[in-house]
Amino acid sequence: MNDEKKISVVINTYNAERHLMQVINAASGFDEIVVCDMESTDNTLDIAKGMGCRVVTFEKKDHNIVEPARQFAIEQASFPWVLVLDADEIVSEELRTYLYNHISQPACAEGVAIPRKNYFMGKFMHACYPDYILRFFKKEVTTWPAIIHASPIVEGRVIRLPRNRKDLAFEHLANDSISTLNNKNNVYSDNEISKRLHKHYGVGALLGRPFFRFFRSYILKGGFRDGVPGFIHAVWEGIYQFTIVAKMIEFRRQAK
Repeated sequence: MNDEKKISVVINTYNAERHLMQVINAASGFDEIVVCDMESTDNTLDIAKGMGCRVVTFEKKDHNIVEPARQFAIEQASFPWVLVLDADEIVSEELRTYLYNHISQPACAEGVAIPRKNYFMGKFMHACYPDYILRFFKKEVTTWPAIIHASPIVEGRVIRLPRNRKDLAFEHLANDSISTLNNKNNVYSDNEISKRLHKHYGVGALLGRPFFRFFRSYILKGGFRDGVPGFIHAVWEGIYQFTIVAKMIEFRRQAK
């Protein structure tokens, strides 16, 4: 196969042993798998090396998010097209076939946003779908900012896969517990502060932003269809917004 029509899979890891074997197995039909590890202390490296992946290391230092490692990781890919995975995301055979067909077309889009199926308390979350993420792109026209929840910047055309093609969606195995969500909310909200230094929040935001996020998740996006887990997840989305606003107010007061 012409190298121009080959795809590298890049998997970012840190203490990711739980699902890594399943993730690598699902991605085994691609031309290369690169595991970019942030100095894991569990069995992540043994699993990756044992399954024939090429392993590179990004120094963790004081990073508590993955984004600083993203650009380094995609630069390690050997081939022109890159599919980026987290260590709890499963690629379907249908998606793999679609991506190879995509790059075989003349003048194809340089980026593809892929839907993702998310789970909470063992239940598929309608409110979180399609959760598009830009994870497939041409390497030479793409950069990835080192900012929390940042998406890659693709110089070129980006398309979205049809939301009704759930067979093309990533299967997101995270299935976070409430304890995990609580830990993530604390870490992510800390990192959100640096992105919002130009913002000034008051009591209105403390009330309005959490309520809107709950309403959006539970009513507008159909979380009510997911029963009690859907209600809890919507409340937690509101709590996340409340935490961000409260921390921003605290930050402003401490800076005075």
